[in-house]
Amino acid sequence: MAKEAVFTLKLEPELRDAFMAAAKSADRPASQVVREFMRDYVKQDREYVAWLQRKVDAAREEIAAGRVYTEEDVRTHMDELVADLERKGREAAE
Repeated sequence: MAKEAVFTLKLEPELRDAFMAAAKSADRPASQVVREFMRDYVKQDREYVAWLQRKVDAAREEIAAGRVYTEEDVRTHMDELVADLERKGREAAE
């Protein structure tokens, strides 16, 4: 792939120096390491977006199928969970 684009960024001199030293100790050009970081970040972002879209799609299917909870249902369930945790905490402290 042709490397024609230039990317400029500002960073602390100490970070730059430490990064350059780490790349040099790995016997790798700093630009190569940065490109790998960027590729990994883009891949991670795409995977996250795909995961999130699957979650949204699943939630929409649940709603379309009528499998929903009212706010009151959720609050009641959470109150029961909190009460159960508090009870377990008291029992563990005894």
